[in-house]
Amino acid sequence: MQRIKFVWWFVFIGVSLTYWLSINVIDQTLTLWALRKSTLYYTGIMATAMMSLGVVLAMRLPIVENLIGGLDQHYRLHKWVGISTALFALAHWLIKLGPKWLVKQGFADAILFKTPADVIGFFAESNPLTPARSFAKDMGEWAIYAMLVLVVLALWKRFPYRAFFKTHRLMAIIYIALVFHSVVLFGEVGWFTPVGVFMAVVMAIGCVGAVISLMGKVGSRHRSMGHVTQVTKHTQDRVLEVHIDLANSWHGHEAGQFAYVTFDPKEGAHPFSISSPWRNDGEVVFHIKALGDYTSELPKNIHVGQRVTVEGPYGRFKFDPYPALLPDNQTSTVSTAHQIWIAGGIGITPFLSRLQMIAESAPKSDSTQHASNTQHLSTLPITLYYCTRVHDSSFVKALHRLSSLARINLHIIASDRDQPLTAEKLKQDNPMWLTAHFWFCGPAGLGQSLRDALVAQGLKSRDFHQELFEMR
Repeated sequence: MQRIKFVWWFVFIGVSLTYWLSINVIDQTLTLWALRKSTLYYTGIMATAMMSLGVVLAMRLPIVENLIGGLDQHYRLHKWVGISTALFALAHWLIKLGPKWLVKQGFADAILFKTPADVIGFFAESNPLTPARSFAKDMGEWAIYAMLVLVVLALWKRFPYRAFFKTHRLMAIIYIALVFHSVVLFGEVGWFTPVGVFMAVVMAIGCVGAVISLMGKVGSRHRSMGHVTQVTKHTQDRVLEVHIDLANSWHGHEAGQFAYVTFDPKEGAHPFSISSPWRNDGEVVFHIKALGDYTSELPKNIHVGQRVTVEGPYGRFKFDPYPALLPDNQTSTVSTAHQIWIAGGIGITPFLSRLQMIAESAPKSDSTQHASNTQHLSTLPITLYYCTRVHDSSFVKALHRLSSLARINLHIIASDRDQPLTAEKLKQDNPMWLTAHFWFCGPAGLGQSLRDALVAQGLKSRDFHQELFEMR
C-alpha cells in the first residue's frame, strides 16, 4: 500500500510542479481571471495525465508490475488513478461552466473572468487544428460525461462483472477523445514548455495503450490455450476444483501467483489464484469459491474437455523471505525465518500451492513419518491459520493431510466452533511474532484489522504481506 501511495503522490506532485513552473508569470497571479484560467488548464492536464497512467496500468506490463509490487497493487493503483481522473475532470468541467452560471444568474460580472486582450498563455496561440476547437470542446465535454458514468459503474459492486468487462473497454475510446480535445486546444506556445513536452510523450504512450486495448491484445503474450482435465465439487465448502492442461504453452509459475482464466469468451477473463505448484507438466489447478452469480454458475458450465484460455502468471505473493526445510534434529536459529500464514475462505488457494510444493520436495521417508507423527511438525517454522465456516468438511480434512505431509503447524478457525481470529491469539500462539513475517490472503476487513492491531503493538508494517484481491 505504501508503494501505491508513493507512485500516486509522485505523479501528482511531479505533474503539478511541471505545470506551475511552465506557465507564465501573469498566469500565476491570483486575480480571478488568471486563477480561473490556470486552474482550468491545470485540472485538464492532471485529468489527462492520470488517465494516461491508468491506460498504461491497464496494459498489465511486467516491468510496471515489478515496479509497483504485484498486479494486485497494480490494480489498486489503477482504481485510485481512475477516481482521481474523474475528480480532476469534474473539477475541470465545473471551473469551465461555473463562472458562466454565476454570470447568468447575476452573481458576478463577466469582466471578472475575461482574459485581458494583451495576455498570451498556453492556449491562446493558433495552431493548424484551431478550426476544430469548437468540435474538440464539445467532444471533451461529452467524453467527461461518459467517463463519469463508467467510473461510477466500475465502483458499483452490484454492477455485473460481464457488463463491467464490456463497458470498461469503452474507456479507451474516451481516452482517445480526451487526447484529441487536449491536442486541439493546446496552443503552439504550450508544446515547447516542459509540461507541453511531457504531455506529448504521455499522451502518445497512452494512445498506443488505448489502441492495444481496443484490439483486445492486452496480455496476449502471456496467454495459453488448454483444456479442462478434471472438475471436483467440494459442495460443503462451495468450492470448485478445476484442473487445466496447458501443455507446452505454459512456461511455469511460482506459488502464490494468480492468472486470468476465460471459460466463456462472452463472459471474459476472471482472476483466480493458482492452487498448484509448478511441476513442469503443463498443469495448473484453480480452487474457485462460489461468491457471485458467475462463480455460482461455474459448476453447471464447466466440463472435462472444455477449451479455456489462461493468461499469466501475475502477482508477487511469493512468501519471501522463505524458511528452509530443516532436518528433524535441527530447529531454526534465525527468528526472521518464521512465517505466519493467515487464510480466510478461498484465500487459502495461494497457500495450497506452497504447501504442495513443500510436501513434494520433502524426502518420501520423512513425508511418511510426519504424516503419522505430528510431534515433529514444528521443525519447519511456518504456522498456518485457516479461517473457514465448517471445521470438519472434506476440504478441511484434505488440508490437514497436506499440512501434515508438509510439516506445517495448522490451526483451523471455524465459525461453527471457534471465536474469530484475533491479534491476541496470534501473539499467544507465536512468542516470536514480532520478528515473524505474516502472509495474509482473505477478506480485506479481517486482514486490515489484524494488520492494524499487530503494527500498533510493534510489528513492522513491511512484515505484514497482504494480497489486495480487488480488481475493481
